[in-house]
Amino acid sequence: MKKILLIEDDLLISSLVEFRLNKDGYITLTVKDGNEGIHAINTENPDLIITDVMMPFKNGIEIIHHARKEKPNTPIIVLSSLGEEESIVLEAFNLGVSDFISKPFNPNELAMRVKRILR
Repeated sequence: MKKILLIEDDLLISSLVEFRLNKDGYITLTVKDGNEGIHAINTENPDLIITDVMMPFKNGIEIIHHARKEKPNTPIIVLSSLGEEESIVLEAFNLGVSDFISKPFNPNELAMRVKRILR
């Protein structure tokens, strides 16, 4: 069974994503800020990381930098609100993220992208 690490500070979004991915049989570990995300990357060995960009303590770009150093082959999906800096998204892709989804998003679309990446 595949393990997905979700790093998201919005409780409603994280609950929705967790519910949808669990429905597909994934194990979902959800943390609410960048520090917890860094810790979980180091200890949980996820098959996929889904991270928000704007979060407390460490932002999504810092998370991606850390993940690329510690788990270079782990795919990453970035979630970001519309209107957040285009340069942030560009930097995320330059760091090798697998996909980008802007908020608000359809949970079924996210589930399809997760399935494609983990295939």
